Amino acid sequence: MLNLRRLNRNIRSLRRYRQILGTLLKYGFGQVLDQLQIRFVVQRSRQIFIGGPEARAVKHQTPALRLRLAMEELGPTFIKFGQLLSTRPDVFPTEYIDEFSRLQDDIPAIPFELARQQIEQELGAPIPELFSHFDKTPLAAASIAQVYKATLPDGIKVAVKVRRPDIERIVATDLDILMSLASLAEHHLPALQFYNPVALVKEFRRSIQRELNFTREGHTMDRFAANFVGDSTFHVPHLYRDLCGETVLTMEFIEGIKVSNFEKLRNAGYDLTTIARYGANALLKQVLEHGLFHGDPHPGNIYILPGPVVCFLDYGMVGRLDRTLKYQLVDLLMGILERDVEKVTRLLLESGARDEEPVIADLKKVVSDFIDDYYEVPLHEINTGRLLTDLINILVQFRIGVPPDLLLLTRSLITMEGIGRQLDPDFNMVHHLKPFMERLARERLSPFHLAKDMKNVAEEYGILLRKLPRDLRTLLLRINGNRFKINLEHRGLNQLITDLDKSSNRLSFSMLISALIVGSSLIMQVDKGPLVMGFPILGILGYVIAAVLGLWLAVAILRSGRL
Repeated sequence: MLNLRRLNRNIRSLRRYRQILGTLLKYGFGQVLDQLQIRFVVQRSRQIFIGGPEARAVKHQTPALRLRLAMEELGPTFIKFGQLLSTRPDVFPTEYIDEFSRLQDDIPAIPFELARQQIEQELGAPIPELFSHFDKTPLAAASIAQVYKATLPDGIKVAVKVRRPDIERIVATDLDILMSLASLAEHHLPALQFYNPVALVKEFRRSIQRELNFTREGHTMDRFAANFVGDSTFHVPHLYRDLCGETVLTMEFIEGIKVSNFEKLRNAGYDLTTIARYGANALLKQVLEHGLFHGDPHPGNIYILPGPVVCFLDYGMVGRLDRTLKYQLVDLLMGILERDVEKVTRLLLESGARDEEPVIADLKKVVSDFIDDYYEVPLHEINTGRLLTDLINILVQFRIGVPPDLLLLTRSLITMEGIGRQLDPDFNMVHHLKPFMERLARERLSPFHLAKDMKNVAEEYGILLRKLPRDLRTLLLRINGNRFKINLEHRGLNQLITDLDKSSNRLSFSMLISALIVGSSLIMQVDKGPLVMGFPILGILGYVIAAVLGLWLAVAILRSGRL
């Protein structure tokens, strides 16, 4: 039986696929699409977009700017993807990261009627029964959701976050296409294999699916609230669980002052230095104590309440640092402050997977130069975010994998440090970081944690010893039964195979053209069959076909750029 739903999705996907490729072509990425060998769609799109006014307008712009403009035009999924890529300096150069950081998430609001239907469907009751007042104009409209101000029957003001009704379908279609493009990139662009485009899209899929599910965001907010119980300097908006679901999130309405409104903060009597200190401590506590931190603490997400109390909004993007990664990070920073080149080199090698073994002597030289750059620099002049970025650049240079959460942490620290320096010119993140580092160093040497580490090591060796006899027996049985196999994975040969395939096809094509020319020449010597101007038609036809095929082959070779 024909599955109409699947058929409709395939038709939508094909239409969207052509739209995406056409947009990339319009912004000057035709050569990349040619390298991906997406010819069946590109040729049709080229007829539409090449030479148009849009193409001429962006012709002289930088590739980074053109890619950002293409992402903004392609809509919510690609805007979110660009925002994720802005946290990946290990994948893109600085100019691309800067452009991706400028991606705007503000898009026109959906009609209130659609939002009303979504709310009533999710919460199971009409809006007048749930709220005594509900503003029909949204406070904010983004690609994933809109936020409305409302009042509960008991007079409490709340913010209602509503997911766009059609966003899940749009994202699902775009994710399928992104995954397809990532697979093509890995296959046809060997230089990108180290960056693992498919894994990058999978990471994005996990991130955006979490952001689409407001139930998960609600649980995350509950965890943050529990982590900061008793802390009078940080506040997490209260959730009203009876009015929450997968597509609707109802929370306390925050009526504070935006952290970037310095004049209003001063007029309200707030000490900006204190606010900078509280904000830095809140983020560092999230990272180094709880291992769960806000992944997007930009000024629009931070409000100051009376006290002062720092309040973070929008918990859709969060990062996680496990115990091992926390200790590695602290050891790395301590090694830099102690100018221990050997220690920093060892920690960098242990920090991620390696595509190939780096030259240790070269790595030590780069690490030594890096440490010298920060040696004897006054603490108030050290930029923690810049320091971590420089470390990540070293990892990229030596093709050492970087944990995504560490990249997200780097961006969060850069953002928070920038806000802190605007609030207080003497703000220094290292000054706030040092007590947390010392506390973690003491913690790992405490008898409790040493005993816990020994217990974990003993458990791992116990599991290994229990499994070893069974694994050895399985191995010997396979060897005795001639069922022992070794799987070898070749790397870097895909492009060679593709090039050989192209060369053999061109050679076969050339032989076919030569055969047509020789055959046609022989036919031209025979005065039999239909004649045109005294020459055999078959001979003339053979020459024409050979000429057309030869021209086609010549054009293909010239377009490939390889004569």
